[in-house]
Amino acid sequence: MLTQYDEFPVHQTGHPFTRASVSDYSFDDGYFFGVFSADEGIFLYQGLRVNPNNNMIGGYAGVMTKGVQYTVRFKRPWQINCDTRIGPYSVDFVKPFREIHLALAENESALSFELDWLATAPAFEEAHHSATSRGRVTTDQTRYTQAGKPRGWIEFKGRRLEVEPGAWWAGRDHSWGQYFERPPLAPGSKWVTPPEIPAVRRAIRLWMIFSTPEISGFFGLHEDADGRQLVMNDMFGTPFEGQLARSPDDEGISLVSAEHKLEFQGKTKVMQKGRVVLTDINGDHWQLEIEAAGKPWWPHTIGYGAGSWKDGGSMVSYPKTDEVQLEWDEFDWSEQPFEHEIYAGPKLKGIVGGESVCSVKLTFPDGTVATGAAHLELFIDSPYRPYGFND
Repeated sequence: MLTQYDEFPVHQTGHPFTRASVSDYSFDDGYFFGVFSADEGIFLYQGLRVNPNNNMIGGYAGVMTKGVQYTVRFKRPWQINCDTRIGPYSVDFVKPFREIHLALAENESALSFELDWLATAPAFEEAHHSATSRGRVTTDQTRYTQAGKPRGWIEFKGRRLEVEPGAWWAGRDHSWGQYFERPPLAPGSKWVTPPEIPAVRRAIRLWMIFSTPEISGFFGLHEDADGRQLVMNDMFGTPFEGQLARSPDDEGISLVSAEHKLEFQGKTKVMQKGRVVLTDINGDHWQLEIEAAGKPWWPHTIGYGAGSWKDGGSMVSYPKTDEVQLEWDEFDWSEQPFEHEIYAGPKLKGIVGGESVCSVKLTFPDGTVATGAAHLELFIDSPYRPYGFND
């Protein structure tokens, strides 16, 4: 089947673009976009993914504000229309790596928006994500991350928010390839050999996109239970990487290491504030002071996993119809940790959201100070002894 992509000389196999290079259902391609304001305490999250081997495209858009998480989800078969549009939601690349138009047209839910995503830094290609289990490839994925600023409007439950650069900031990533298997498009564990126990277990993922009017940055780190940044055989794997940049045309300043000291709400894993000291390739230090601007949101409702859709499936499971599917839900997670019963699945306990909007104060090596906001992704899998999570 030919699509508009086959018009361009971008093929990587001898087949049309609709055929993936591997037949595994864990092969997919997609985007995440974040638009957030620390002053408003609002995080608008959105994105889509294509699963060519199941002929599905699925997406989501949601808001976390005042501890209440509201998510709209949509999906449809992919080959009917190989475009980055799903019902009322669309992603249009006006100028690749520079300007992207994001829109959720008026629909039956309480959320709509029209936004221009504008780059403030070049896209940063993360180290290739590779992992195996007993010799089988489980992750073979490329990802790039980019800081930006938004312009436009958001309407939520009758309230219209004007989104302007400076008061609002943005980030995104794009990843493609074979990723870890996500039920329901995965073999039942009853019938397969247990996965290999890795030599090094990831205990913390600390990943951040941040922006100020003067400079934007990205870094990601992974540590074991004792706080050591080591190469790991898992879906992320990289000990540390990052970059600072003053504009989309800037070659950037490479970051080589980071030290962090975070503070939490009581004995929970709800991050309240902290400090990260970044060291660049020249040996200079950049100090980030961060403070959470509201409760963190939990990515389960965006639809990646089994039971995140009301039919018990996921954003790329087939809904027994070729029509566009749209649904939404709302949960009050102002008190964390919380319990949540996923659709057609178990009740999960002790959940803490992993994604936050934070205010940022960045101190340059020369003492200059700039303020802005950040998207913090923080996942801690106990035991992680540096912060006393020993259970």
